[in-house]
Amino acid sequence: MARVVVGLSGGVDSSVAAYLLKEQGHEVIGLFMVNWHERVGALTSACTWEDDALIARMVSKKLDIPFHIVDLSEHYKKRVVDYMFAEYQAGRTPNPDVLCNREIKFDIFMDEALKFGADFVATGHYCRKGETLSGGTTVYQLLAGVDPNKDQSYFLCQLSQHQLSKALFPIGHLLKPEVREIARREALPTAERKDSQGICFVGKVDLPTFLQQQLEAKTGNVIEIPASYMEKKKQLEVTEENFRKLCFPYPYKPWLGKVIGEHRGAHFYTIGQRKGLNIGGYVEPLFVLGTDVQRNIVYVGEGQNHPGLFRRGLFVASTDMHWIREDLRMQPGESRRYEVRIRYRQPLEKATIHMKDDGAWFIFDDEQRGITSGQFAAWYDGEELIGSGVIG
Repeated sequence: MARVVVGLSGGVDSSVAAYLLKEQGHEVIGLFMVNWHERVGALTSACTWEDDALIARMVSKKLDIPFHIVDLSEHYKKRVVDYMFAEYQAGRTPNPDVLCNREIKFDIFMDEALKFGADFVATGHYCRKGETLSGGTTVYQLLAGVDPNKDQSYFLCQLSQHQLSKALFPIGHLLKPEVREIARREALPTAERKDSQGICFVGKVDLPTFLQQQLEAKTGNVIEIPASYMEKKKQLEVTEENFRKLCFPYPYKPWLGKVIGEHRGAHFYTIGQRKGLNIGGYVEPLFVLGTDVQRNIVYVGEGQNHPGLFRRGLFVASTDMHWIREDLRMQPGESRRYEVRIRYRQPLEKATIHMKDDGAWFIFDDEQRGITSGQFAAWYDGEELIGSGVIG
């Protein structure tokens, strides 16, 4: 059996992961990460890291396993939070959970775990790990979790073969209710604890307040783009000549609509956002269609089916392409069919990836709502996540 360090978070999933590993006969060590100390912008003062650590310690005592705490807050601020601020400042919308897994849980935290002589690092993610042979070499696979409502493979879409080789996902074959039942049966302190929400390790926050720690609030215009204007735009054929127009947001200009209000700063808003505009007088809700951080303008449209919310494709630059399955890496000039996810819990959508020298052009079979620059697109072959990239 192996020595396994489990990232105990104080939640039910990691607790059951630790229990299952011990039942399998592994030597299990609990390790709690402190990644964030501040409470600025928090919507609640409950569930601080001290509370989580106390619960994690109680779980370790119940399971009779060693327990340690490691402070990674300096790394987390540099690698995740500072990156978040920079992306929002540039008018993009980052995904801190994906970054946290790539930069912290399976990098810095893994290094700490290996100091304990660990053979593997385990987490409570709802995903699975597989193995296959490619050219006579063992290749590790990242597979979707069995529970369709909790599959978290998307959050791990930036992992490398090395990181996967050291990873274990003990609950990936279980449904969430089964995990809860195991916790109740074993009387684990986390059995009835609610799942955490919000930004990874920061918690549930008011995002504008959180961002205002470093990003200056600046009043600007909210401009409405009529649906009729967008509908008049000629339907583009799916040809290579039109890839750029199909895959990038429409270049809105101030004179295309009318000023209907003011906002606190374009970098606080993201495509598809509904809340936070605080502009009334419309039959249907207003949604953000696009932002211009240089001019400090937020473009909006009325109704969740406004044509400005939909796009046929997206682009990922070559430098932002990541292949979990390096043996399946596409070459320029190659096209391949995959199923693609552009946000957590979104159903997989069929698309063709056209690889060019500058990057990958994703053309979906159906238009997609709310494609957002800075988010991650992940592509799957069946239940296996093949690769991912930052949407341009």
